Amino acid sequence: MPNLEECLNIGRAIAWGASDILWKYYQSPSTLQITNKSAEEGDVTDADLAANEYILSNLHKEFGTTDFAYLSEETEDNSDRLNFDWVWAIDPLDGTSDFIKRTGEFSVHIGLSYRQRPVLGLVAIPMANHLLTAIKDQGAYLEQRNGDKAKIQVSTKTDLSSMIAIASRSHRTPKLELILSNLPKSQELSVGSIGGKLGAIACGTADFYISVSGNSAPKDWDYCAPEIILTEAGGQLTHFDGTPLTYNNPDITQWGNIIASNGCVHSELCNLSQKILDQNLN
Repeated sequence: MPNLEECLNIGRAIAWGASDILWKYYQSPSTLQITNKSAEEGDVTDADLAANEYILSNLHKEFGTTDFAYLSEETEDNSDRLNFDWVWAIDPLDGTSDFIKRTGEFSVHIGLSYRQRPVLGLVAIPMANHLLTAIKDQGAYLEQRNGDKAKIQVSTKTDLSSMIAIASRSHRTPKLELILSNLPKSQELSVGSIGGKLGAIACGTADFYISVSGNSAPKDWDYCAPEIILTEAGGQLTHFDGTPLTYNNPDITQWGNIIASNGCVHSELCNLSQKILDQNLN
């Protein structure tokens, strides 16, 4: 069994390096090369590909392929990963559309799952110049470049009407709009990058996030690293029926209706969201 603290130390340096690569590309928008993968998958840039190559080459060098498998958004999937207990899930640039639109809301995800559940996560936020990290049962932290770190914790709000919802800026469906318009809340923020959204909940600056899949849905690399950071900060991430997400399945798409929250009234949020759908769509 690998030493997770050693894994985190190695991953920390790689996450900062990938963050630097994205920042370099972000500073030269006129030369950014953009290719559309498909209507469902959206765009990919040369920044995505450069960060992907950097992360994978360094992880391979440090960890090899005997005990670890690798799943990345910008690399062709290989079903051999299903034979592994330990799987790295990588999104070299989460929030590509926001990167292109220059909202600054993008992140780097490096997550590690063991037997289909996340045990380690790193989410780098280049524009904020900070890094969110977590190891299972060891808490979640916000780290600075100089190594300083502070433990992060979700909010303690229990009244839905006082809660801040954080939602996708670009991936919105009629079902999602229906739920958000009917849920009690004090405010709604629109933010790019799932890492940024779940990171905000983990840090206590937002309280819940809802994902309703349509023609497409988030993948393993979108949720793996952010989930362990959120849960180690005291939050929860489940489907509406309360079942957990699992990783390294044959289908890496996280279909269904999913809620991330501060955990204080998670079941109430799930039940109310499902009730809104049932009453309006049946």
